[in-house]
Amino acid sequence: MKKFNFRKVLDGLTASSPGSSSGSNSGGGAGSGSTHPAGTAGILREEIQETLTSDYFQICKGALVSASSDDTLHLWNLRQKKPAILHSLKFNRERITYCHLPFQSKWLYVGTERGNTHIVNIESFILSGYVIMWNKAIELSTKTHPGPVVHLSDSPRDEGKLLIGYENGTVVFWDLKSKRAELRVYYDEAIHSIDWHHEGKQFMCSHSDGSLTLWNLKSPSRPFQTTVPHGKSQREGRKPESCKPILKVEYKTCRNSEPFIIFSGGLSYDKACRRPSLTIMHGKAITVLEMDHPIVEFLTLCETPYPNEFQEPYAVAVLLEKDLIVVDLTQSNFPIFENPYPMDIHESPVTCTAYFADCPPDLILVLYSIGVKHKKQGYSNKEWPISGGAWNLGTQTYPEIIITGHADGSIKFWDASAITLQMLYKLKTSKVFEKQKVGEGKQTCEIVEEDPYAIQMIYWCPESRIFCVSGVSAYVIIYKFSRHEITTEIVSLEVRLQYDIEDIITPEPETSPPFPDLSSQLPSRSLSGSTNTVASEGVTKDSIPCLNVKTRPVRMPPGYQAELVIQLVWVDGEPPQQITSLAVSSAYGIVAFGNCNGLAVVDFIQKTVLLSMGTIDLYRSSDIYQRQPRSPRKNKQFIADNFCMRGLSNFYPDLTKRIRTSYQSLTELNDSPVPQELERCKSPTSDHVNGHCTSPTSQSCSSGKRLSSADVSKINRWGPGRPPFRKAQSAACMEISLPVTTEESRENSYNRSRSSSISSIDKDSKEAITALYFMESFARKNDSTISPCLFVGTSLGMVLIISLNLPSADEQRFTEPVMVLPSGTFLSLKGAVLTFSCMDRTGGLMQPPYEVWRDPNNIDENEKSWRRKLVMNCPSPSQEIGDHQYTIICSEKQAKVFSLPSQTCLYVHNITETSFILQADVVVMCNSACLACFCANGHIMIMSLPSLRPMLDVNYLPLTDMRIARTFCFTNEGQALYLVSPTEIQRLTYSQEMCDNLQDMLGDLFTPIETPEAQNRGFLKGLFGGSGQTFDREELFGEASAGKASRSLAQHIPGPGGIEGMKGAAGGVMGELTRARIALDERGQRLGELEEKTAGMMTSAEAFSKHAHELMLKYKDKKWYQF
Repeated sequence: MKKFNFRKVLDGLTASSPGSSSGSNSGGGAGSGSTHPAGTAGILREEIQETLTSDYFQICKGALVSASSDDTLHLWNLRQKKPAILHSLKFNRERITYCHLPFQSKWLYVGTERGNTHIVNIESFILSGYVIMWNKAIELSTKTHPGPVVHLSDSPRDEGKLLIGYENGTVVFWDLKSKRAELRVYYDEAIHSIDWHHEGKQFMCSHSDGSLTLWNLKSPSRPFQTTVPHGKSQREGRKPESCKPILKVEYKTCRNSEPFIIFSGGLSYDKACRRPSLTIMHGKAITVLEMDHPIVEFLTLCETPYPNEFQEPYAVAVLLEKDLIVVDLTQSNFPIFENPYPMDIHESPVTCTAYFADCPPDLILVLYSIGVKHKKQGYSNKEWPISGGAWNLGTQTYPEIIITGHADGSIKFWDASAITLQMLYKLKTSKVFEKQKVGEGKQTCEIVEEDPYAIQMIYWCPESRIFCVSGVSAYVIIYKFSRHEITTEIVSLEVRLQYDIEDIITPEPETSPPFPDLSSQLPSRSLSGSTNTVASEGVTKDSIPCLNVKTRPVRMPPGYQAELVIQLVWVDGEPPQQITSLAVSSAYGIVAFGNCNGLAVVDFIQKTVLLSMGTIDLYRSSDIYQRQPRSPRKNKQFIADNFCMRGLSNFYPDLTKRIRTSYQSLTELNDSPVPQELERCKSPTSDHVNGHCTSPTSQSCSSGKRLSSADVSKINRWGPGRPPFRKAQSAACMEISLPVTTEESRENSYNRSRSSSISSIDKDSKEAITALYFMESFARKNDSTISPCLFVGTSLGMVLIISLNLPSADEQRFTEPVMVLPSGTFLSLKGAVLTFSCMDRTGGLMQPPYEVWRDPNNIDENEKSWRRKLVMNCPSPSQEIGDHQYTIICSEKQAKVFSLPSQTCLYVHNITETSFILQADVVVMCNSACLACFCANGHIMIMSLPSLRPMLDVNYLPLTDMRIARTFCFTNEGQALYLVSPTEIQRLTYSQEMCDNLQDMLGDLFTPIETPEAQNRGFLKGLFGGSGQTFDREELFGEASAGKASRSLAQHIPGPGGIEGMKGAAGGVMGELTRARIALDERGQRLGELEEKTAGMMTSAEAFSKHAHELMLKYKDKKWYQF
């Protein structure tokens, strides 16, 4: 039996994580698709951690019975917005293997591994004393155990007859009233599943050898028909060739055509590479549907729920491990229905996310209209056949868009408005590059193990519709939006970023290394990188990009079209470092990006490189650390086996384990003991996660000894901050600090550097660009006018302002050069800089300037009249002398507010001392700006602006997976999201207004409907046993006749959703009120059911009166002899 995770299947029943913030899940996986209601995840995910093996719905009752791998049955109430467990039944001595809940019955049949069959009342969840023991079901002469129960079902003709299937091939037709076996069937192959013909005279079995057997109750000695659908035909008299097991079969009849036989598995063994399949047999036609993922379960959708009628199947719902598809059976080619829910959010693993709330309202309609044209063809022309429940929009109706970047280079835009999630548009960035042939692309493989197109960073301007991405192969692509298709060549630029400085400290040869020899511990490929490859080839790679851009004209469909591709190239045999920061200004026509080597500024209007400079050169002569230019290359610093993570931009992988960091976690967390070297690393300002130092202010993880030259010679040419790339890695850069003593580290940290995220500036001079921001601001101190500026933040906590000199006239912007020059202005903070923002003197948030979107390929407009329309968002001019602008800067440790142009620090707030901030952003909530921070210790903190007063500090979610750190992002209106698992996006809110309206936003899982009426059968057909016979199960299984079951067999556990679950609650007035409220809810539920039954009886009475009246009119004037 296929097992799958309980929490993934019942995503609709789970929601917010613990804490004050509320949340909701959205994503794919088994049984999930749209945004799920919030409020119960803390209960379900803490108490139900076992594996779900099967589930059974009470049709038209709003209840769900689930069987878990720990042999526990749970009864769920789906009639409320927050589903809850009403009862649980824990089997102690036997393991559950199969369950069956007949239609319109309250008695659940439970088969066990010992071969016994028990019966449970699902209303009270009490075990009945009626038990079918395995030794009573089989013949007395049988000497072997029949095995576990693999099937239970009652006969369509007679509900008093139960069909029991055992694993060894034995089938027993049990009479419940007489408590004896009416007939027995034996077969020499193991049974996997059984299904009835609707007349109740035949049943079909699927077996482990890939065969299907059809049995007739009148001749149980041998099968009426035996077929091996996918077996090769043999000579007459020989048994067909065995195939793979058929795990499940369904036998559905039609009134006007041949029956449908649908099964999973059963393929021939000689086709080992074939994917999981679903086979549909209709008459003589056999259709095999191959699936992209393993099949978990499938269910045939029929016109009637009554098992004794023609089933008339019209669709098959197939639950895969990572998808849900529905096949249309009414068309001969069996197309699938277009799924309205986003089951493919993890079609390729998610590597980064972006969240935009309250964006322009026309964007969703525009993206949807473009995305519809790109959808796959061949879907069924019918509507999605599965319906149920209802969504509530609530009061929050502003548009929201979620963007996800994936490992295969694709980007998906999702409509997240209100509580739903719908994919709008899909963009494939890999189409701008040439496909790598076998044997080619070695230069990429040397630095990226897999997924060379993986998306690393996303920048989107909704107003100008400029879209920019950076990938793991050190490339940047700028897209512009157009409604028209074009065919054009893709313009590409190559940029050299080199960062060479003097190694201040050289290893002392007389000192023995404090670490063991790495030559016997580290895999050779983890330290070889490109250097060894270059040496073997004899040619030093230089000015070579990682990927090849297409040089031929490319057809670009409507939507986002590539405007410019920028690639970093190899420098002196060393590969380009991954991009750590990205910013685009549509108003200036400039894109800026940086890594641990330096900063690059590119004009994407004129397609030219404006600036390509190492970080050290940005300081010009004002470098406060006085780092010297690199002299002839010296021995590289030792890369220790135990690394410390230095803040958000530096998640160090363990070289001994080659941890893959693309879309899982950047570090594997376990319960291994902390090594002795890491014990020395502990300090009051350090955080350790299972042996890894996670604090950016932590001291070095060594004893202070230096390496000998002999040990250094074993290390390859990777210098500080230049390790090989990891697969789809999202770390900003890899900074490795020298092993130094604790006292020396503290001295360097506090005396020689104002940045607490670096233990020693002299020893770790690698400085990465971690944040970029375009703004109209004051480039220099005491400037009188604002000008275009680029704020640059580094991993050492330094902020540099780059001055941009743009042509004054709009016409000259396309021809005149743009001047980019460091202004010499420096600001400093503790820790790596994370984000910037600006406010005017009145406290209003200033948005960066942007260009109003205009279709660049619109042929209807006159080119002469085309002019760029810019929205500058400049502060209002004032004649008063003084500061006119506030600049907010947040780092890993603290936030500061500077007044410009005087550059006076007005407010400073040390956010954390023992941890570091993973994500920070300035957001708007209730028409006011605030600073939102997510800390590595799990705290979400909100501060007012510009005063930086703490407004909220809640312990929401401790950092247990680096996936959270990579995908966590804030947005306006008090919302945020992150990737809680590879297949789920968790949305949360810290807005009180939204929390108050959360109940109104939750959907209803259960929608009351009337039970369909059974088909009317003729008098003669009913007289001769054509219709199903009913019997009173209550009389047979009740306590009065069957007695009580053994208490040691199963234990009843009241659920938290029922009245029993509240009896243990705290006493007093609140406890009484709670119990009264729950009792009132249950009474209202019973009254609602009674009202539904009364309405159904009234409808039946009216229908009977109508038919009687019609019959009276028909025979009113006829004589007795005319009948």
